[in-house]
Formats: sequence, C-alpha cells, structure tokens
Amino acid sequence: MGAFAVALTTEAFGLTDVGRKRQHNEDAMMVDASLGLFMVADGMGGHAAGEVASARATEVVKQHIAANRHLLKDLANNPTADSRSAAAALVEVAVQRACADIYRAAMTDASKRGMGTTFVCLAVGGNKGVIGHVGDSRVYLVRHSQCHRLTEDHTLVAAQLKAGTITKEQAATSQYRNVITRAVGIQESVQVDTLIVDLMPGDVFLLCSDGLHGYMEDEELLPLVANLQPGDMPRKLVELANERGGKDNITAVVVKVAGDSAALASEETSEAQSRMEALRKIPLFRHLTYKEQTAVLSIATTRTYPAGREIVVEGQPGEELFVVIRGRVAIEKNGVEIAELRSGGHFGEMGLIDNAPRSATVRATEPTRTMVIARSDLMGLMKREAILAVKMLWSFVQVLSDRLRATNSELSEARQELAVAQAIQPFAED
Repeated sequence: MGAFAVALTTEAFGLTDVGRKRQHNEDAMMVDASLGLFMVADGMGGHAAGEVASARATEVVKQHIAANRHLLKDLANNPTADSRSAAAALVEVAVQRACADIYRAAMTDASKRGMGTTFVCLAVGGNKGVIGHVGDSRVYLVRHSQCHRLTEDHTLVAAQLKAGTITKEQAATSQYRNVITRAVGIQESVQVDTLIVDLMPGDVFLLCSDGLHGYMEDEELLPLVANLQPGDMPRKLVELANERGGKDNITAVVVKVAGDSAALASEETSEAQSRMEALRKIPLFRHLTYKEQTAVLSIATTRTYPAGREIVVEGQPGEELFVVIRGRVAIEKNGVEIAELRSGGHFGEMGLIDNAPRSATVRATEPTRTMVIARSDLMGLMKREAILAVKMLWSFVQVLSDRLRATNSELSEARQELAVAQAIQPFAED
C-alpha cells in the first residue's frame, strides 16, 4: 500500500461567498492538505450564532483528527476491516465532540441558544477517504465521466421522498424543503453518517453548502466542471449560484485526486475499479445506488489464494459471498469440475442468507484474488440502512425466484424425457 499512497496526491481549492441576499456569511470551510482534511459547514442561529457554530465545528473536528492522525496513517498503510472501522469512528467522534462543544457554548450564552450547523468532511488516508456528514450540505464525486452524490440530505423533504409520501416535483416546491432533521450542536449529540470510499487518480470531490446545490441539479455538475481546472471550479460554481439568485451563503470545496504513472498503472487502482464493476454486475446489488454500492464495498475485504487452494468446500457451512477480482477458479461437484469462473464471477451468495452447507467446492486454478462480503457485516449495514435493506431483500427474492423457475424448467424437461422413455420402452422390448 505504501508505494500507492505516496504516488497518490490531492490538491484542493475552496471559496465561500456571502451571496446576494444575506448580510453575514454563516458558512465555514477548511482546506488542510497537510492533514488531508477538507470540510464545509453551514451555520444557523440568530445574532451571528451560525457563524460561531460553523467555525467551531470545523476547528474542533480538525483538532481531534490532527491529534489522532495515526488512525488515518493506519488506514493508508493497511486498510483492514479494523483500520477502516477505526478511521470511520475517528470522524464520527470528531463530529460528536464538535456537537457537544457547540451545545455547551449555546447553553452558557442565551444569545446563541439554539445555534447549530450542518457539516460535511472528507478525510484522506492513502487511497481511502472517509466522508462524515450531518445535515443538508453535500459531497459529490465525479469519476469516469459520471457524477455521484455520496450523501443523503437530512431534511424533512428528503425523508418524505425516501418514504414515498411526496414526489420529486412536490419536493422542489415544498414549504418544508429547508427544514433540517439533523444538525451539529442543536442537541448534545447527533447521528453522524460515515462512508469509506476508494480514491482513484482523476477523481474530483465537491463539498458544498445548500447555497450552491439548491441552485443546481445533480446532473448539471458534470458538464459544469468537465472542462475546468480544479482551481477554477469553486469560483465558477459560486458565480453560478449568485447568477441564479444567491439568496443564501455559498461555499464550494473541490478536491482533485492525482497520481503519477505508477499510481495510474498500479494493481490497487485497477483492483478498486474491478471491485466496483464486479459488484454492480451481481444481481443481488443491481438495484442499489452508487452511494449504497460504495457502502457495501466499505465492508468488503480481500483475500488471495494460491493455485490449487480450496476457497470453499462442498458440505461445509459458509456465510460469505466471494467475487473474483483477479485469477480463475473451478467449481467442483462430487470431485468433478462443472464450471469455471474468471474475473467478475461470484459464488457463495446463499451464504449471506444462512449458514447452510456449501453445495460445491470452489478451487483456485491459478493465483486468485477475491473480494469477500460476510453475512454479519452485511446484516450490520442493512440494520443501519433501511432502504438498502429493502432493496437487498427484494433482490434476494428475485434471485430465488429466478432459480426456482430454472429448477422447475429443468424438472419439466426431465419429466418429458422420462415420459418419452417410458412410452418407447415397450417398443424397445419388442
């Protein structure tokens, strides 16, 4: 990992603007390339309290992450399940500390009572990034000529959309579209969303307040930044929001991931791409959004097997799904090879449902690297993400239904062959 982490670099640019209608700028941002930490916060509260809340949030988060930056270094050097969990917890605890700090400040100063702030950050550790999110500021990722939103707004309208009680058209004009359901500092603690993402050379992340994204459809972002240098993007985006009304403060932080030729050609860059491509082709995950697929990847681990090594054994219990990233495996039934899988192939998905015995043995026929998703980790993710869970369960039903149809078809063909054989048997005996 070390060589890749050294070869991968980030450059970041930010701009915040008061807009055309407000007297004060209650947004705050921070770009700290040396720490690998980038933040946007959008404050709220009377008597300039919003400015205090947003500034305090970015400062407290920076202090905590700086004091524990070894956890990001661990993530960079050895991105295991434990180091990923520790890095995600680092960001969550940092935001919780900011939340408690702001809440206490509000309790001791009546003029700042009720102040709070939205918050988004990207903390970089090698070729991984940790996103932290509370409120309706957003993080976007532009990758391979596609734009993906990596955060979900914590607003009443977003919750109504998720529940299906209003349409997208109704949401655009709803009187509740600015009602936030989560913020940092309003209470002593807050639920923080975290997400671990692979970083690839060429990635562009945009962190922004609603003063920007409120004037921009998600699909507009890609053509807006496609031909711009990273240093020009924040100014262009701020100008766009002002041209379209600028009724709120506007903040944009752009983080560009770059790499030298070694990074571009590295196995890890290729593997990160292969992991996502393979996951998106598996029927079980086909209904998930890019953000949800990224969340699944964040719980996956990788394992390498030498040629000849058994990966799963027929008759033994198992609770893991395997995806072939590199190499080749043979599927054996009763000692006989019945199929072969190459890069992108997957096996063992029924282990995600129960601990039933494996129906076949799978053996590496050449050095093979796999991505592994364990049932316990997937269940934990599904408990945290209700909509993802519903999509996954629906996909399970579809997979089982397809298998049932295929089995019924095979049984029907077998019955027909048996009936024909029984019909011609008397003639054969004559």
